[in-house]
Amino acid sequence: MSSTDKKTPAPDYSIKNSDVVSKYKTAGEISNKVIAQVKALAVDGATTYDLCIKGDELMNEELSKIYNSKKTKNTPKGIAFPTCVNPNHIPAHLAPVNAEDEANITLHNGDVVNIMLGVQIDGFPSIVAETLVIGATKESPVTDKRADLLNAAWTASETALRTFKPSNRNWDVTNVVSKVAKEFETVPLENMLTHNQERLVLYGPKEIILNPSKQNKNSMETHRFEENEVYGLDILISTSADGKTKPSTFRTSMYKLTGETYALKMKMSHKILTEFKAKCNNQPFPYNIRNLEDPKKSRGGLAEPVNHKILLPYDIVVEKEGEYVAQFFTTFGITKHGIVKYTSPEFDADLYKSNKSIKDEEILKTLEEPLNTKPIKKKAGAAAATEQK
Repeated sequence: MSSTDKKTPAPDYSIKNSDVVSKYKTAGEISNKVIAQVKALAVDGATTYDLCIKGDELMNEELSKIYNSKKTKNTPKGIAFPTCVNPNHIPAHLAPVNAEDEANITLHNGDVVNIMLGVQIDGFPSIVAETLVIGATKESPVTDKRADLLNAAWTASETALRTFKPSNRNWDVTNVVSKVAKEFETVPLENMLTHNQERLVLYGPKEIILNPSKQNKNSMETHRFEENEVYGLDILISTSADGKTKPSTFRTSMYKLTGETYALKMKMSHKILTEFKAKCNNQPFPYNIRNLEDPKKSRGGLAEPVNHKILLPYDIVVEKEGEYVAQFFTTFGITKHGIVKYTSPEFDADLYKSNKSIKDEEILKTLEEPLNTKPIKKKAGAAAATEQK
């Protein structure tokens, strides 16, 4: 066989490839930076529309600064998850199309607000979400059921991360999240899913479900975690008794290409889908229709692609009025040394003082485990000598 007949090896898109890891980490650094900036703007009187617009602007601004060299300028990059700002009993996907949208809600002190956003580089998404209470300070911390909620969600997230070990099952995560939530007299939001991620695949085949209904529990397959997998851990906890949601009156603003094809019959549907694909660069990540030429008219052309599963709608559901939902979302990889976070949601326990705590010895033991056991490389020469002093 001549050298020209040799097959080019398929590219390695796993985190065994240091270039892939670099892209996840760089995307994660941007997501972490932007969510911190959006959080700082989430004050009394701010609106969900303004915060979502600002979050998307900041992500695009940061993306414009990277991968611009002659060698890397053709690397695809963009928003992997448009900014969503979800107050109180609204769990996710609230991203108003305009200032007049019903979803444009003014935030007030005391509101529980979760923020979610993320970017991707070369199809590798690093998404993050975290929750805060508007106006909470160390001098005036939150001490009621909202404090229980945020402590439950954060503790559930950190415990779950430590459960993603090779050979452990998806049900191990489901069970430990339920245990943590119960310790704080809260409950996981029903049927919420976490997936493994791959290049250009936000929702991989391995699923972890929270608080499954009987039907979903029976239909959910069992999976075991493996080294070099990447997951987007989505923890959603509610103050309600059952964690059940229902459809809302808010109109869907985000959609994602599924990869499915269908010969659309309606001229308007074909026109809108063509524009949608062009605007999102044909990437399989959620996209906000506010960026289309005429979002209001566009809605009429979205129904057919949705009905034929060409587009996945990010519908907005709600918990019961008076209840609260907290969310933490972490993008991470499973390595031979343990868990490596690519996004790092933050939680300040000094702002949320709960009188409840973890009593379960097994959970306490899990929380004591380091996420990663990779030894720190010693610096050579004088630096090492300085460290030893």
